[in-house]
Amino acid sequence: MTTTQTQSRASAAPARAGAGFRPDIQGLRAIAVVLVLVFHAGVPGLPGGYVGVDVFFVISGYLITSMILAEVRQTGRLRLGRFYARRARRLLPAAATVMVATAVATVLWLPLTRWREISGDLASTALYVVNWRLAGRSVDYLAEGAAASPVQHFWSLAVEEQFYLLWPVLVLAVALWARRRGRPVRAGALAVAIGAIAVPSLMWSIHLTAQQPEAAYFVTTTRLWELAVGALLAVGAARLALLDQRWLTGAGVAGLALIAYAACVLTGATPFPGTAALIPTVGAALVLAAGLRDGRGIAVLGLPVMQRVGAMSYSLYLWHWPAVVVATTLWAGEDGRLPVPVGVAAVALSAVPAWLAYRLVEQPVHLSASLRASVRRSALVGLACTLVGLCAAAAVWLAVPSAPSGAAPGAAVIGTSAWTGEADPETDLAEVTPALADVTADVADLYADGCHQDKLGTEAVACTYGAPGAATVVALVGDSHAAQWQPALRAIAEQQGWRLDTYTKGSCAFADLDVWLGTIGAPYETCSRWNDAVTDALLADPPTIVVTSNDAVDALAVGGAPQRSATLDDDVASGLARTWRTLQDAGTAVVALGDTPWLAKDVPECVAEHTDAWTTRCAVPRAPAVARSALAQQRAAAELAGVPLVDLDDYICPQDACPAIIGDVLVWRDAHHLTATYARTLAPRLADRLVPLVPR
Repeated sequence: MTTTQTQSRASAAPARAGAGFRPDIQGLRAIAVVLVLVFHAGVPGLPGGYVGVDVFFVISGYLITSMILAEVRQTGRLRLGRFYARRARRLLPAAATVMVATAVATVLWLPLTRWREISGDLASTALYVVNWRLAGRSVDYLAEGAAASPVQHFWSLAVEEQFYLLWPVLVLAVALWARRRGRPVRAGALAVAIGAIAVPSLMWSIHLTAQQPEAAYFVTTTRLWELAVGALLAVGAARLALLDQRWLTGAGVAGLALIAYAACVLTGATPFPGTAALIPTVGAALVLAAGLRDGRGIAVLGLPVMQRVGAMSYSLYLWHWPAVVVATTLWAGEDGRLPVPVGVAAVALSAVPAWLAYRLVEQPVHLSASLRASVRRSALVGLACTLVGLCAAAAVWLAVPSAPSGAAPGAAVIGTSAWTGEADPETDLAEVTPALADVTADVADLYADGCHQDKLGTEAVACTYGAPGAATVVALVGDSHAAQWQPALRAIAEQQGWRLDTYTKGSCAFADLDVWLGTIGAPYETCSRWNDAVTDALLADPPTIVVTSNDAVDALAVGGAPQRSATLDDDVASGLARTWRTLQDAGTAVVALGDTPWLAKDVPECVAEHTDAWTTRCAVPRAPAVARSALAQQRAAAELAGVPLVDLDDYICPQDACPAIIGDVLVWRDAHHLTATYARTLAPRLADRLVPLVPR
């Protein structure tokens, strides 16, 4: 067969086999959405159900590229306005409907502590950049442990929308290049152009997944290659359709097996996307390839139930996640997890609004003859949907109550006649400071000042407060449990005329230890390097005194694996003591500031959820809360190094409980960090203990 004959048959194959409706694609959509729904419902046995999103990426890349290529090959050009108008009709009305419903659900059922954040999420969702917002939040230490956003699932749709902006322009550029040279648009040229994006994207995905897996999951640059796999399949469809159908069907069955393997074997601990995403992505491409010749592919995908679910897949995907988030808020267990039956019920019930939206919004707008006939009208519909989403975001923001004015006594009330020893059930929550809606942002200044190192930082970056030229220099060193004391120490430094330097890093105790960090599932090597850098800085320019604190270390890294032995507390105490002795030997005094209790529940959210019973529902017994802290490790280290330990737990958890509010001040901003406002009210108590220990 000559080259000309091969090209002729290749160009004819798509028209013969791949044109028109593909029931196998609809069936593959059904598999993808069911995997995601079952995974989010918490059903055991599919820990990797999240790969349904990757299947969607491949489908989108294939279909969009096929549509673009068909128009370019038939007309020699691509009408971008018509393309984007079609996308707007297809996607935006349904999305806007969900955003409005989510805004209403937020105000009705979600805690006030989350409204501002959700408002920002809705705005970025309406603009289809929410994936970048989520990526930034994922590496923000202050956002660790935050509840999932009810529009978090829009991240994948944001990736696709950004792909839709890029891809047609790329294909059009290749078409124009070919036209100027008097050539047809060849598959080879398109494959090279797609590969120029796909290969760097895959390499970046592998790199960033190893370095920052949380951010890598969301960003567009680590996902483009997945859509490009579908695009490459569309480009090569004509040649692949020449293969024997038995081979194509076999490939499709293998593809389904790969998707099933990924869903059953991958887990939340699997570094993803990276190389692991190749499994479901290649699997989806093989399933699509099975239908290139006969237009039907694997028979099971064409079953009526698969067609019905596949047709509603977009709507099901949009509606299920807000339902899961609301159900989690209302009915999660003590461990914060949603019981499986409740999760299944939430997902099942979400099918009702999904069906209504599909019948009343998605399909009527998408198939409207009037809109299809006018790019301008379609564009106006898209713009209106975007504005609706932004208005929903604004409505949630405006629903947040105004913050109280005036100062509150906080810890100063303890020991006075106004303090009964327990939280006052008559407290007006509207007058509590910081306001519930603002509590997560009530943090130490050093975060905004840019000197708190994240998990990747290794430099000894310091912030300076108080009197810059003072003879007495106090260095605050440690992790976020040290950073929370900066407001109190700043107040003392300004009162005493000291200079306060802060050196802090997330989850990193100031100790001679090789720590295992569970959130990254690896040895915390940057913590060790940061400790060395800070120690060198303190030895090079010794402060008068170092004040240090830290959260409990719950695992050490030994041989590249976590170790939680019976001697863990002793090993941690020895590591703390070694670092403290190094400073003492250089003439610097050291004071250990006792770790604050760990309450094991998000206290502000609890107060927001139980406004009528917060005094009992949100108070935590002191003994177990203190036991979860680093206080025992610190006491042992203080004895080893001969270092004084300052413990203020009596002013944080008076008597037998740790209350949520003391003196009209919220004590906690989450489950284990003090609010900056409450820390400032502790300044006089801390000064009474600390000032006598500072060398003069």
